[in-house]
Amino acid sequence: MRIDDTDRRLLRRLLADPGLSAGALAELAGVTPATASRRLDRMTREGVIRGQHAVIDWSRLGYGVEVSLRFTLDKTDPRAFDEFIAAARDVPEVTQIQTFLGKVDVRLHVIARDMGHYQQIYRERILTLPHISEIEALMQVATIVEREALPL
Repeated sequence: MRIDDTDRRLLRRLLADPGLSAGALAELAGVTPATASRRLDRMTREGVIRGQHAVIDWSRLGYGVEVSLRFTLDKTDPRAFDEFIAAARDVPEVTQIQTFLGKVDVRLHVIARDMGHYQQIYRERILTLPHISEIEALMQVATIVEREALPL
């Protein structure tokens, strides 16, 4: 799909504040509300805009520990990826699952209330995931930059 400068202005404003009404978005982008609505609908239909979502600050809800776990799987079983991912989806504290090509096969982002809670999750839920060959844990200390989008 091709987008023009008007689409880019709308997308920039939408990314900056997803809660804006179509009218407010139109005003900020310098177009009429009808134009903004029509273009947003088109970009949604064509898959440019996949949805809008809330970004939750887990620390405000009592989850003070974030860990990135990188897994290398034992791929001698052709179902290793599918079975590992299916089991990882069942761990409520896993907030993100990513797959990779290379030495690391899968990365899980895990949240916990504190280190004791993390140790419990790790022993009872993570170590029981199938097909694990290696695990590397990276404890998150701080988030320096977090962007949801490329500059348009």
